[in-house]
Order: sequence, then C-alpha cells, then structure tokens
Amino acid sequence: MDLEPSPTTADLDEAVSVFVQHRSRLFGIAYRVLGSAVEAEDVVQEVWLRWQKTDRSVVVSPVAFLSSTTTRLAINVAQSARVRRETYIGPWLPEPVDTSSDPEVGAQRAEAVEMALLLLLEKLNPTERAAYVLREAFDYGYPEIAEILQLSLVNVRKIVSRARKHLSDEQRGTVDSAEHRRLLTAFVAAARTGDVAKLEALLTPDAVSLSDGNGMRGAARLPVLGSARVANLATATRQFWRTVELQLVEANGRTGVMLHRDGVPTTLLTIAATREGIYRVMWVFNPSKIAAYLTSRSRFTVTSVVAAEGV
Repeated sequence: MDLEPSPTTADLDEAVSVFVQHRSRLFGIAYRVLGSAVEAEDVVQEVWLRWQKTDRSVVVSPVAFLSSTTTRLAINVAQSARVRRETYIGPWLPEPVDTSSDPEVGAQRAEAVEMALLLLLEKLNPTERAAYVLREAFDYGYPEIAEILQLSLVNVRKIVSRARKHLSDEQRGTVDSAEHRRLLTAFVAAARTGDVAKLEALLTPDAVSLSDGNGMRGAARLPVLGSARVANLATATRQFWRTVELQLVEANGRTGVMLHRDGVPTTLLTIAATREGIYRVMWVFNPSKIAAYLTSRSRFTVTSVVAAEGV
C-alpha cells in the first residue's frame, strides 16, 4: 500500500517546484544588477536557502517574495563589488554568460543582457541599476518596484527616469543578430590575415578595444582608442592568431568567438556595433571569467542545491 507523503515533504516539494519555476528570472535579475554570473549564482543560492526557511503559508505572492529577496541581496552584493572593482587591473568587463539554452535568462526583453549595455549599467549606482533592470528588462510596474526597493512611488519614477537619461547619453543603436555575426566574423578574418585596411573599414572612427585580463600578461591595461590603433592591436601579434582555434559561441544573446589554445578555451571575443560599424571590441582574457562562462552552460539546478543541503 502506497503511503501519502508527509506534510513536511509535500511542502518542501512545493517549495522546490515554485523556486524552479522562477529560478531563471531570479538569476536574470541578479546577473543584470551585478554583471557577474558567479555572484548572481551566489545570490540565487542564498534566496533558495531563505525561501526554504520561510513560513511560506503567509506568502501571498511567491514570485514577488523571491524577486524582492533577489533584488535586495543583489544590491547589497553590488555595493561591495564596486569597492572590489576599484582594485581591478585594467578594463573590467561583465562576466559573459551562455544564453543559447536560455536566450532570455528570465527577461521580458532579451537585449537587456547584451555586454555593451551591461557595461553601461556599471555607471549607475546599485539602486538605480536595480530599478532600471526591473523596469526595462523585466517590465515590472512602478508600484511593484517601489515595494521591492522599499521606496516611494515618486522616488522610483525619478530613479528610473534618471537612469534612462544617464544611459541614453551614451547608449547607441544596435544591429540585428545576423549583421552582428557578419561583422564579427569579418573582423576575425581580417585580423587573422593581418588586413589592417579591412579592419579599419569595419570600425567606427571612435572605436574602442577593451581587454579584460586583471593584469595578466598580454592583455592591454588601458582602453585602446581609435580605429587605426584598434586595428593595429588586433593584428599586432601574428603568432597570437596562428596558434589558436576558433569556435563560434553565443554570449549574452549575441555571437561571440571563443579562442582555444592547445585545446583549452582562453579568450572570448565579442563586439558591439551600429549601422556605422563596430564601435567596441571586447576581449575577455581573465581565466575566472572564461571559467564562469563555461559553467554558465550548465548552471546548477535547484535539485543540486537541495542535495547539497542534505534535504
């Protein structure tokens, strides 16, 4: 005779089911606020622990509770992360994530995960960033955002408006996915053959190259400005291109190129472009960020978290 599950087991099963349903959204919120997949995963795990220990019988809206907890924790982590990044050596880029298995990463508007926009979001303070992300990426209403951030409705409207203005001063248009891929593959082809003239033709006059290596050898420690200098940098070391294998990947909703050396992925290259051409070239050399990207292909499941907690 089959035994009915105990109320405790049934309750926990329901908690897991609800969390799994919303986990992608929670990761998406935390990732956009933090620009780090590893830190976002830590936040999501902490949210699970809190959800597990919460008296869920009094929670009116699970998704509101989970979103609020995620946002507040992410803001706290972002405040300390800003201090840590002050000691980062060279340009800092967001940790890329593989969005091929989950293109929206829980967002209503997938373009809000692109590397170029995440980089711009770093110029906002954590509360401004959270408010902007909730509104623009996940389409939360102003009353919901006010409740999550525990601010007045008027204040939230001002924060989102200020964030929009701040970003619009620097934000550019973008090209569609097919054109982005064409420009990226053309850039790589020209760089591999040392065709500086072709590279310059692909770039806007004010193009910038950013190399994120946190001080590692071979990564430029300052932004490289101007189409001529960016083109020369991309072709400066012929040996660099001769000894790598290339793999097209998806990173943050766009095509990227993973460079492998001796079978080991070492560099992720992606671009930002408008109709006028490529205006930003982004090289991720930092081994921890490459590892985070590879891990993002199989982000841990709630099941593994539950198992780790010995439930």
